[in-house]
Amino acid sequence: MNDPRVTVVVASKDRLRVLARTLPLHPRPVILVDNGSTDGTAGFVRRHFPDVHVVEAGRNLGAPGRNLGVRLAETPYVAFADDDSWWAPGALERAADVLDAHPRLAVLGARVLVGPEERLDAVSEAMRDSPLGVEPDLPGPSVLGFLAFAVVVRKEAFLEAGGFDDVIFFFGEEERLAVDLAAKGWGLAYVDEVVAHHPGS
Repeated sequence: MNDPRVTVVVASKDRLRVLARTLPLHPRPVILVDNGSTDGTAGFVRRHFPDVHVVEAGRNLGAPGRNLGVRLAETPYVAFADDDSWWAPGALERAADVLDAHPRLAVLGARVLVGPEERLDAVSEAMRDSPLGVEPDLPGPSVLGFLAFAVVVRKEAFLEAGGFDDVIFFFGEEERLAVDLAAKGWGLAYVDEVVAHHPGS
């Protein structure tokens, strides 16, 4: 189900065949940031998914490429997805309801189910059991990290914190943003009933 409060931002490079499978699964609106693909991704998506807004970065910006999509989003919340991940039906509507109800919440970390057997991702398990506890104005355990393909962010807070910085190209970008947000007083929490899927390795 589409939700007018949430934009899905996908960053990708040379993964045309994977996108052909996952783009139909994303609620709209969707912004695809093409990080310098050479396999015809941008043209393919424009032809076959005309309702997806394609942004061509021109080169591989890595994780900070997602910032382009966030800036273009016209919704208060942004959900990230990798080119091979997708959100469960109704997940983003539920996430928007949670964010509406918790104005200090900047990052909502979802429960990730991996593979066809839908096993719980180890990072989700760690977030669920976070030693930071549950703050009274947040909807779940506080966290200082998240999985970028399974998170919904408040656009205002994300941009205020500067988004993903260009110090880290990929892998580990989440922790830097988490610390920046927490330092500004924003909340980050794991919400078990919001579900994202990943195919696994």
